[in-house]
Amino acid sequence: QVQLVESGGGLVQAGGSLRLSCAASGRTFSSYAMGWFRQAPGKEREFVAAISWSGGTAYYADSVKGRFTISRDNAKNTVYLQMNSLKPEDTAVYYCAARKAIATRHSYEYDYWGQGTQVTVSS
Repeated sequence: QVQLVESGGGLVQAGGSLRLSCAASGRTFSSYAMGWFRQAPGKEREFVAAISWSGGTAYYADSVKGRFTISRDNAKNTVYLQMNSLKPEDTAVYYCAARKAIATRHSYEYDYWGQGTQVTVSS
């Protein structure tokens, strides 16, 4: 069982930056691939980024590639999402997720989810 708690969301102007954190409980965090997803009002949840258990491989949605960076610190049981050059269309609730297998872009393949953190980008 893994419990995930996101933090770091907030209100930022377009062009600004935020860093989201996702703290995981449990002593086996390093064996989980982690993902970030987001859901805007009236839209389906979409993939943002994912990272392998070792941190050696990362995947990004085309819409955030070059602007967002996913990373992890297994000693701190935490995964991060650095978001730069934010746009109004990045506004959404951001969720982190975990799965005890290879990283993937598909939300249905993740077993554990956090409660989400709101990111609002004003124009």
